[in-house]
Amino acid sequence: MVSKNQIKLITGLQQKKYRIEHQLFIAEGVKVIQELLSANFVPQYLFVTEADSDVFGTVEKIVVNENEMKKISALSTPSSCLAVFKMPKPVDPDYKGLIVALDDIRDPGNLGTIIRLCDWFGVRDLLCSKTTVDLYNPKVIQATMGSVARVRVTYVDLPSYLAETSLPVFGTFMDGQNIYKEKLPAEGIIVFGNEANGISPTLETQIKNRIAIPRFGDLQQTESLNVATATAICLSEFRRSS
Repeated sequence: MVSKNQIKLITGLQQKKYRIEHQLFIAEGVKVIQELLSANFVPQYLFVTEADSDVFGTVEKIVVNENEMKKISALSTPSSCLAVFKMPKPVDPDYKGLIVALDDIRDPGNLGTIIRLCDWFGVRDLLCSKTTVDLYNPKVIQATMGSVARVRVTYVDLPSYLAETSLPVFGTFMDGQNIYKEKLPAEGIIVFGNEANGISPTLETQIKNRIAIPRFGDLQQTESLNVATATAICLSEFRRSS
């Protein structure tokens, strides 16, 4: 059974200020929770319905019914399990290899998908501007499908970081060089910008390597690609070249 205080805590964790205050976040779904447990994330609570009460082995759990799960779930169609995890202590990035940097990404689904892409393409470090959506937003955690356990996400002052880095910095622009014709390095930083406005003018001045994903359609009227889609294409090309 879930208590009133637990319901209040969990529903509060859907807001960033309460996540920061309590240093807790929500994860839903068997796969996501199993991935986080395997990566030694520490659960504060684990709620499961009777159907999945044996899935998590000896981990301490609270069995709830479907109506109780609806009260605490952040999903329109609740999963059979929900966990409240303690936020891990921040780990400094390596600042080497291939790094993705996000400038003011606002959509939780985009951030979650980009984290999955980093995991798929072996990008260990993802840098986010201070204005990028919160990593522990429940929709971000859900979209990562567990990859959040294997990618270091660090919020930094991007202009200051790019000004000091010795790595080559790449950015995606409509007037950039055709990515399919460029020799791309194994190490570097790839910057992706806001969904509506692209890379900010402040960062643009610090990016020496401008690349573009060319359009092949006859009409060529599509204004831009979704940022997660652009990330997938770019990471694929960087890995293929290296």
